[in-house]
Amino acid sequence: MMTFVKESVIPASVPEVFAFHERPDAFERLQPPWDRVEILRPPGNLMIGTQVELRTRIGPIWIRILAEHVAYEKNARFEDVMRKGPFAYWHHKHLFFPHPEGCRLRDEIEYRAPLGWLGRLADGIAVRPRLKRLFDYRHEVTLREVLSG
Repeated sequence: MMTFVKESVIPASVPEVFAFHERPDAFERLQPPWDRVEILRPPGNLMIGTQVELRTRIGPIWIRILAEHVAYEKNARFEDVMRKGPFAYWHHKHLFFPHPEGCRLRDEIEYRAPLGWLGRLADGIAVRPRLKRLFDYRHEVTLREVLSG
């Protein structure tokens, strides 16, 4: 099992940062412009049982992803797991903590790459750099949106 973590301090309150994630357009805004993603079913909310469906392009192949929200605690966390997609396992925790300078936003992902040992081998070359770029972007968007809010 692999773990990826991205943390940022956002100079706003936990409720303000959490509220951005609850906005109907938040998921779409968090998609980077370089990723080829079609949102087939956006999340209507962050509650347990909510499903998100999209298609993304990995290399020349379009892959359908289905994720389901499995935990929700207002102003503290929401979590999703991948039910269908490229990873053998994916559990994403979106965590929000009070911080002296505002809110500490933490994205924590436990995952298992596809293709067994080959996927593990590709992790440092392909998976982890892509996750870093994606979540750097998402944290920048969150900061911008919350501050312009």
